[in-house]
Formats: sequence, structure tokens, C-alpha cells
Amino acid sequence: MLFGYLAAIVTGFLLTAIPNWTGRLPVQGFPLLGLVVIWIAGRLAVFFSSAIGWQVAAMVDAAFLGAVALAATIEIVAGRNWRNLKVLLPLAMLLAANVCFHLEAHYLGLSDTSRRLGMSAAVLLVMIIGGRIIPSFTRNWLVRQNPGRLPVPFNRFDVVSLAVGALALASWCFAPTSVVTAVALGMAAALQSVRLARWAGDRTIKDPLVLVLHLAYGFIPVGFTLLAASIVLPESLPVAAGIHALGGGAIGAMTLSVMVRATLGHTGRPLKAGHGAAFLFAAIIAAAGLRIAAVFLPELHLIEIAGAAWSVAFLGFAALFGKALLQPKLT
Repeated sequence: MLFGYLAAIVTGFLLTAIPNWTGRLPVQGFPLLGLVVIWIAGRLAVFFSSAIGWQVAAMVDAAFLGAVALAATIEIVAGRNWRNLKVLLPLAMLLAANVCFHLEAHYLGLSDTSRRLGMSAAVLLVMIIGGRIIPSFTRNWLVRQNPGRLPVPFNRFDVVSLAVGALALASWCFAPTSVVTAVALGMAAALQSVRLARWAGDRTIKDPLVLVLHLAYGFIPVGFTLLAASIVLPESLPVAAGIHALGGGAIGAMTLSVMVRATLGHTGRPLKAGHGAAFLFAAIIAAAGLRIAAVFLPELHLIEIAGAAWSVAFLGFAALFGKALLQPKLT
């Protein structure tokens, strides 16, 4: 999920966003095919790691994120889009986590630190990119459909909230049971809650395509709060609850919502969620909520229901938009 699914999602987003940032043509043709082949090779290498050896599997697996980082760096530098170099930080973190995963699994027989590092990289990316696209898309919709209070523009508060969030995640990666980490996560949760409230999401309830972005981002302060609580109350609140909020909630819901919006835009369709897309959003939000609840109520088999809802959301996306992605763009 972290180094297969998430790595592909991050790559898809960056290869779509960077041309918009730099004004350059997107990576396409044989370079893009090369990335796809490397990604598939990484999945096969991990699957057959017992046969080819962990060292070979690690090199092939990590090659994908290394190639993506190189491609992204080349495009951003060539376009002199210096302010967006910061998106390379979480990408480098994800690559480091990928490498550490193989080392940690081989030498220690576990992968706790590397998985926390990979999760943190993804959450940091959601905080950075989400902080740009959510208020922007919200503002655009409100100006057209619901004039009034608009999202607060990016300012020093956002910088502080991002910095505190990054420090809290770093502390969680390497000191997951420390009281200092709990305090940092609690502060990050409060700041991210205020940040989300400043984006006027409560005024977008009539547009599922915008509302779901706010709901997805809302899992970040929820996840931070649950992680902090699990440190203070380890016997009554398992750490898995916070991990599910960040993974299944913030990352899962954000990726699906951006996939739907990007598909509509790049296939020439109106940026409007129909009943089908709204159902997908409901399924992914339900999957995240049920996955968190399953930690507290394991006897109800909620984890299986959550898995089914997750599958419905992504298989539903393929069924609903697959044909459009295989056809020429509407004009």
C-alpha cells in the first residue's frame, strides 16, 4: 500500500501537476512507459524476493521512486519553478522509507520505523498539496455558486501549521511512544483543525466534488489526535486507530477525490460529481470510518466491511471512469 499503491498515486499526481506549475510538456511517450515498467518490475521483485534475494528486490523496488524523483527534479529545475522544489522533500522521504523498509525487514525482522516514515511522507504531501488545491478549488466554486465567506489565503499561519505538523510526524517516526511526541501531535491536530476551518468547507455541502476534499483532509487532525491519545492511553486506545485515520482516511479519500476531479478535467467533462461519483466518495469515507471503528469493536467484523467499502470505491472508479480514460478527450 505504501510503496506500491501510494508511490503510483504520488507519481500520477506529480506528473499531472508539474506541467501546470512549469508550463512544460508532461512526461510522456517512452519516458512515461519506462516509469510504468520500472513500477511493475518493483512489484514483481518484491513478490519474488525470496527467489531473487532481498538485495536485488530492494534495488529494483526503490528504483521507481528514484526515477520519479529524478524526473520531477529535472522538470521543476528546467521550468525554473523553484518554489515547488519543496514537494521533492516528501518524495525523498518516501524513497528513504522504501529503502529502509527492506533493510529493516531483513536485519530486524520488522518494518515499524520505515512504515511510519512512509506514512508520514504521504501525510506531509497531503498537507502541502492539499493546502494549495483545497482552498483554491473551494474559492473557485464559491465565487460562482455561493458568494460570501471565502477561504483564507495562504499565510504565515499555514507555514507554522505545516512546520509543526512536520515536526510532530518526525517525532512520531523515531520516538512513537514519547510524551513529547504526544504533545507535538496534539498541537499539530489543533493547528490543522483551525487550518481546515479557515477554508470554508462548511459552505460547499452542495458540491460533493469539493466537499469530499475537506472531509478527506479532516482525517489528518483526527489521525493526529488518535495517535497522541494512543501514546497517553496505550491500553485503551490502540495506535492502529490513528494509522487508519491517516492511511485509509486522509490518504485514501484524498487520492480518490483527486483522481475523480483529474479524470473529469482531463477527459473534457464538466467538473461536477454525479450520483455515481458521490457514491464513490461516500464509500471511501465510510471505509475510513469503519476501519477506525473496527479497532474498538473487533467483534463486529467491521474491518471486513471497511475492506469491502474500499474495494467498492476503487472498483467503482474503474467502472465509472475507465471508458472515459480510454477515449479521446471531449472537445
